[in-house]
Amino acid sequence: MTAAPITGGIATDPYLAGDPAPTWRYLHHLNPLAKLAAPILPIIGLLFVRDIATPAALIVLTYLILLTGQRLSRGLVLLLLLAPVAIALLAVGLALWTDPGTLESIGEPVVSIGSWHLYSGALLAGLASSLRLSAMLILALICGAATTGPDLVRSAVQHLRLPYRIGYTALAAYRFIPRFRHELGVIRAAHRVRGRNAGGGPFAAFVRGWGYVLPLMAGAIRHAERVALAMDSRAFGAHPTRTERHLVPWHTRDTAFLVVFTLMCAAIFIAAALV
Repeated sequence: MTAAPITGGIATDPYLAGDPAPTWRYLHHLNPLAKLAAPILPIIGLLFVRDIATPAALIVLTYLILLTGQRLSRGLVLLLLLAPVAIALLAVGLALWTDPGTLESIGEPVVSIGSWHLYSGALLAGLASSLRLSAMLILALICGAATTGPDLVRSAVQHLRLPYRIGYTALAAYRFIPRFRHELGVIRAAHRVRGRNAGGGPFAAFVRGWGYVLPLMAGAIRHAERVALAMDSRAFGAHPTRTERHLVPWHTRDTAFLVVFTLMCAAIFIAAALV
C-alpha cells in the first residue's frame, strides 16, 4: 500500500519567495499599497452610476492591466474566461427579479410565458447592475491577484504607520494557513495508513472530514502556543518600533501607476457622463 504524498508542506508554502516575475509583469513589482489604493475611487464611483458603458469600460481596462502586468496562473485565466459568463447569468437573474413598475423604460417584451413578460428594460437594468457588481470584484483583482497578505501587512506597517503589534499579529495569522494545510495532509496520511478512509459516497466523506476536526484543532492549539512563546521570547510589543527584516519600499513607479490609473478611470467616468 503506497501512501499519497503529503501536500501543504514547506515546498508548497504560498508565501515563500518563488521565481521573480519578469520586469514587464509590472504589477508584481509595485508596492501593495499602490495596488490597493488604485481601485478604491473607481469602486466608490460605481456606486453612483446606473449606465452600462462605465462599468464595462472599467472591466476592459482592468482586463488589459491584468493581462499585461500580471503573471497569468491557471486559476486567474479560468476566472477571466468565466467572468463574462457569470456577468450574463447574473444579469438574467437580476432581470427576473426586477419589478417592471419601477423601470423608467419598460421596452418591448423579450420573453413571454402566458401573462408573464420579460421586458428589454428589465434586461438592461439587470445588465447594468451585473456589470457594476462584477466591475467592483474585477477591480479588486488588481491588488488581490499580484499581492500576498504578508507583503500588504509589511507595507502597511512601514508606510501607513500601522502599529506593528496589530500588523505582525495579522502576519502570524497568515502563516497559519500553510501550516494548517500541512497538518491536514499529515492527518489524512495517518488515517490512510490506519485504513480509516475506506468507503465512498457523501456520508463517508462527511465522516472522514469530521474525523479530521479534533486532531486539526489540537495541532492548531499547539502551534498557537509555540507562536506565542516565540513572540514573547523576542520581546514582542515591548518597544514602540521594531527593526524590519523585509522592506517593501515605495518607488516612483508606484506613484506613477496610481496617478495614471486614477486619471484613466476619471476619463472613463467623465466620458460616460458627457455621452
